[in-house]
Amino acid sequence: MSRPAQLLLIALVYALGIAIAFAEGVALDVTELVVGVGTLLPVAASVHYANEYADYWSDRLTSRTPFSGGSGALARTGLPRRLALSAAVAALSAGALIAVVALSAGLLEPIAVPLAAVIAVFGWAYSVGPAFARHGLGELDNAALGGLVLPLYGYAVASGQVRLDALLACVPFALLVFANLLATQWPDRRADAAVGKNTVPTRWSPRRLRGLYLACVTLAFGSLPVLEGTVLPLPVAWASFLSLPLVLWGMAWFTRRRSPFPTVAAMVCLAVVQTGSWTFVALR
Repeated sequence: MSRPAQLLLIALVYALGIAIAFAEGVALDVTELVVGVGTLLPVAASVHYANEYADYWSDRLTSRTPFSGGSGALARTGLPRRLALSAAVAALSAGALIAVVALSAGLLEPIAVPLAAVIAVFGWAYSVGPAFARHGLGELDNAALGGLVLPLYGYAVASGQVRLDALLACVPFALLVFANLLATQWPDRRADAAVGKNTVPTRWSPRRLRGLYLACVTLAFGSLPVLEGTVLPLPVAWASFLSLPLVLWGMAWFTRRRSPFPTVAAMVCLAVVQTGSWTFVALR
């Protein structure tokens, strides 16, 4: 239920924020970076557990792909739904405890704590509480968290501050995260609609969804030349275009095939090449 592959991706996006700070000349403290990810991963796991709890009924109805439909662990094992909620509370408590102890010991930058809290609060709110995913706001919530707040958390852990240019540097990635959410929720649209989870793919027609997808990726790649020279170094801006072929593949598949694999691959590719190119800028 913790979705280990997604936790690895979260660690990668965390590293993207660190790489941005490194390229700006920040001296990295390995202990602080380890404590930072040690705080983040239980919080992220709690969000996944909360999602498994909230989506129990839709996950039982959907035809799962490797990238959508939840983990399917509860349905597969027959374990009770409340197990997911208990795990969510336990993981969130562990993350909070690590954050408090690390902050007290001076091993976590103070500015990183409210960012971790934002990830926890709005991550849970995607599924429970306001349940943004049930009101057509889940994609926006998730893209803002995964594409902007998460790398900014990594940046804050490394640098001890939050800067607007670091946030703007993540905008192209956040836009692609939004497109990825459209693609991963497409296969679940019928199951989601059946249980009242009104995601954007349950509300919009395929043609309109393709238009939104196109707008997201156009803005993502169109913003690269605009941001280059101000918040993005040249190697980062142009290395980002390495993911474009995968995005075009994703555009060809979206709403026409169930698998969101091309778009997921494009998002991961962009995270990898941006992290690598920021690191290159830092080391050259």
